[in-house]
Amino acid sequence: MNLIVTCARHLESETEDELRGFLEEFGDSDPKVIITNMSGILTADTKLDPVKVVGKIKEMLLDEPWSVRYCLRIIPLQKIVETKIEEIQKVVEELSDRISKDEKYRISIEKRNSDLSSQVIIKKIASKIENQVSLEFPDKVVLIEILGNKTGISILKKSDILSTEKTKRSISE
Repeated sequence: MNLIVTCARHLESETEDELRGFLEEFGDSDPKVIITNMSGILTADTKLDPVKVVGKIKEMLLDEPWSVRYCLRIIPLQKIVETKIEEIQKVVEELSDRISKDEKYRISIEKRNSDLSSQVIIKKIASKIENQVSLEFPDKVVLIEILGNKTGISILKKSDILSTEKTKRSISE
């Protein structure tokens, strides 16, 4: 999987159709879209660059706000590991060169079906990144998305994550 998509509960199949339509339009004729056993959460595996997919959907949303009806958040993932602190820490260390020396960062963790301690994960990860932390205005977000026994990890700019509600609000402001 390289995308996590959230939607309103009980609208998973409509969201799946919508997401498949976007991915096919962008050039992936055979994306793997899975409705998870967690209400309102889908995962997708596309051969396209997940960050670019989010960018294209955001452009569509800005042009035609009504074109995205079911996808609420679309989160690109760069690596998937087993949900073990050591594995997560190792991958964050590998990806940490995506944060340049002068950039500040924050760690964001979303846990679903996991009892791992967020505080422990944050301590382990932060010990491997030398940059300064900024919870308010980070240049990059170290994103840890835990879905049961699988964890998606990305180091992104905040703008690489799509929240359709926030984007639609920004249009009307």
